[in-house]
Amino acid sequence: MDIEIVPHVGAGPFRLGMSFDEAMQVAHERGTVKHGAEGERPPGKYVVKQPDITLNFVLIFEADEKLDGIELWRFLSEDEDVQVTLDGFDVFRTPKKELRRRIEGRGHVIDYNDLGFDGIPDLNVILANASSQEFPTDPRTGAPLYFDYALVATRIAL
Repeated sequence: MDIEIVPHVGAGPFRLGMSFDEAMQVAHERGTVKHGAEGERPPGKYVVKQPDITLNFVLIFEADEKLDGIELWRFLSEDEDVQVTLDGFDVFRTPKKELRRRIEGRGHVIDYNDLGFDGIPDLNVILANASSQEFPTDPRTGAPLYFDYALVATRIAL
C-alpha cells in the first residue's frame, strides 16, 4: 500500500478541509474508527485502524468539523507492505538523518526542537520519534533510526 503525504492537501485518501461526515465515510471504508471520550462529533481525534496493516491514521478535527490535521503512526513490522512518502521520499524507511538532508536539499527549512519534533513550516508537516514501540535503532547511538510519526496539517505550531 502506498500513502502519499501531500503538503497543504492531505495524506492517503484523507484531504484537509474534508467535512467530518466525508472523512468518516472514507475512514469506515478503510477499517474501524475509535474516538476519544469527548463525544461522537468533533472536536477531537479519531483513530482509523486498518485490517491489513498496522499503520494508523489519526484524524484531527476542530470545532468547525473540518479535517485540520492527519497524523500517521509507523507500522509495527519491518516486513509490512506499506510505504509512506513525502516529496517522493519514504518517510518511515529512510534513516532520519538522510531524510532531513534530502528535504533540506529541496530548499525546505527544518525547525528542530529538543523534544524530537522536526517541523517543516512551509509544508505544514511535522516528523518525529514519538512512539515507545521497539523500532530499529542506530547501532552506534541507540537512537531511533527512522521517524515513526508524521503530521500534515492546515497549520503547525512548534
